Amino acid sequence: MHIWVDADACPRPIKEILFRAAQRTGLPLTLVANQPISIPRADNINALQVASGFDVADNEIVRRSGAGDLVITADIPLAAEVISKGCAALNPRGELYTKETIGARLNMRDFMDTLRASGVNTGGPPALNQGDRLAFANQLDRLITARQKQ
Repeated sequence: MHIWVDADACPRPIKEILFRAAQRTGLPLTLVANQPISIPRADNINALQVASGFDVADNEIVRRSGAGDLVITADIPLAAEVISKGCAALNPRGELYTKETIGARLNMRDFMDTLRASGVNTGGPPALNQGDRLAFANQLDRLITARQKQ
């Protein structure tokens, strides 16, 4: 299993959890972003800088990921694409996107986009808190443990 991170918007505390998990397990971890990303020195942790532009990093993750990989992203369309390839997709708050739930999440995202386009202020997500970090770390650990048993 390779862990791919949509790193442009990934919060620092989540990256730190991922760095520790990669160092502990030896799993390959690649952060993909359109800006330089600092990473710890480890053979299995890499940063891939892509060109600036809409969805460039997302498209690179889709192109490089494969069945059995794990993608960390809050981007629901990206999650839908990698799930269709057989990847697991986990958001930084610890929510695992699945084939069964991704359609509803896409519909809600589109509905919220429509509201915003019509001038409704929908607000943004709340700040990442300790509970979110814990939920992410626990779900990540479950996914890694399950994949290593396969």
